[in-house]
Amino acid sequence: MNLEQLNFHHLFYFWRVARTGHMTRAAQELHTSQSALSAQIKQLEERIGEALFEREGRRLVMTETGQLVFSYSEDIFGLGQEMLGRLDGHSEGMVRVRVGSVATLSRNYQENWIRPLLQDPGVTLTLESGPLEGLLERLLQHKLDVVLANEPVPADPDRPLLSRFLGSQAISLVGPAEVWRGRTLRIPEDLDGADLALPGPRNVLRPQFDALCITAGVKPRLRAEVDDMAMLRLIARDSGWLTVLPEVVVQDELRAGSLVRVGQSAQLQERFYAITTPHRHRVERLERLLADSSEAAR
Repeated sequence: MNLEQLNFHHLFYFWRVARTGHMTRAAQELHTSQSALSAQIKQLEERIGEALFEREGRRLVMTETGQLVFSYSEDIFGLGQEMLGRLDGHSEGMVRVRVGSVATLSRNYQENWIRPLLQDPGVTLTLESGPLEGLLERLLQHKLDVVLANEPVPADPDRPLLSRFLGSQAISLVGPAEVWRGRTLRIPEDLDGADLALPGPRNVLRPQFDALCITAGVKPRLRAEVDDMAMLRLIARDSGWLTVLPEVVVQDELRAGSLVRVGQSAQLQERFYAITTPHRHRVERLERLLADSSEAAR
């Protein structure tokens, strides 16, 4: 079969069914009938000469050939999505940079990192926040250019992703200045029975902190656990409790003097990563920012 004989409309329908894993659901999303969708995939299978799906009970499962075709169609239609995103920016004479950030990452850190892009008059930014897995899925679909995270992505040949180390910072214990100015506490030794607000269980910092407390035989009094760093910042500012967090989260309050650092632990570190795909479209401004960030982290 020559390339001009490949019906990309049929391939697109196959891709949508493969992604949903369900013929009826894909038909609803595509606003077509299940029989029409099935017929077009059948034509694609006839053109290719091999089956793309087989049924296991009520489930559609891709054959080995189907998995191969799906991997290429992911690139084809993912790049199509990327092209539309780029054209949307270029229509206004701008370059669009699409950044995802995990929900547990400090918004202050994100703003600090993207500041060069904010100051560039030729850039239009798209910013998304959410769970890491959802952002990685959009990254693989070329709907995002980079994902900022506080953990690297494990190597996986079936999911090619690159984790670029951007830097790290020690975690601090902060408290209201009127109570804690000039006072210091050791982490975790001096925290037994102390009222604490902590990052939530999904935050990569939480297992580190809990392990330190268990090892030291220390039991703080947990008053709040918060996944969202913006909310943890408000609690640190307004609750009167001690809070364990990266200083960048409360950088403005520390600068203004409403909060003070009460302690810091080198054993607790938040690390920052920029996650990209190796076969991405290269946006010069973003590539320069990634290179500068990696150089500063060395």
